[in-house]
Amino acid sequence: MKPSLAVLFSLPPLTLALKPSPGCGTTPKLITSASERTALTITSNNKRREFFVRLPPNYNNTHPYRFVFTLHALGGNAGQVVSGTSGYVPYYGLSSLINDTTGAIFVAPNGVSNGWGNTGGEDVTFLRSVITTVEADLCVDQDLRFSTGFSYGAAMSYSLACSLGKELRAIACLSGNPAISGCAAGNNDAVAYYGQHGVSDTVLPISGGRQMRDRWVKNNGCAATTAQEPAAGSQKRIKTVYSGCKEDKPVVFVAFDGPHTPTPRLTGDTETFSPGETWEFFKQFK
Repeated sequence: MKPSLAVLFSLPPLTLALKPSPGCGTTPKLITSASERTALTITSNNKRREFFVRLPPNYNNTHPYRFVFTLHALGGNAGQVVSGTSGYVPYYGLSSLINDTTGAIFVAPNGVSNGWGNTGGEDVTFLRSVITTVEADLCVDQDLRFSTGFSYGAAMSYSLACSLGKELRAIACLSGNPAISGCAAGNNDAVAYYGQHGVSDTVLPISGGRQMRDRWVKNNGCAATTAQEPAAGSQKRIKTVYSGCKEDKPVVFVAFDGPHTPTPRLTGDTETFSPGETWEFFKQFK
């Protein structure tokens, strides 16, 4: 089912010059194709933390790739995101869609106690260390860093953008909440934002999704718009593309008829729309 469009216009690709990471041109010493099956470990805040890395097919150490965090929900883990089990689609469906010339390196970290409480900012510190570790070993375009996740993973992507807004190109938050992973106080950085939320979500109600969206509407200088939402039981989704945003900082929000799920599917859909909408948002950045 195609979404209703509250605001719609054509966006040209948003292009910056390549910013190669320190790992470009070097032979990886840490990360290999096995790093998708066997977790890598680092110590952060005196805790042993784990993450998986998926290399693109035919990895080229002179080609700067996108960097994409895929963060699990509460009670889940990175292994499930990698394998596509327990309700997940592998890497939220992006690994099967991103096949352009830029490509992507996917990073799936594990939260503490299967969540992203981010106590004292510890998860932001950990994820920053993961970025540094991966980019020292692999070739990444440092202007093409992204983060996405569902539920607690969406909340952590939001928190990461609050703390590292100048270092992330865009985030995609699937049914999150702004309070559970926190947000650096007083943060006003602009970050390109895609959000989606079910109108019948009883786990993390859509009011939290609206709050997350509205932070970036304000920070990104977008025109205030009342985003339409479908009625419960309507089997519809409504996509709002905000206008007037700062260059390179778009905001898109999809409200759908459905519950708390990373893979909503409406009547007439042959597959979930989440991966396609996320990739449609991310791929505009070059």
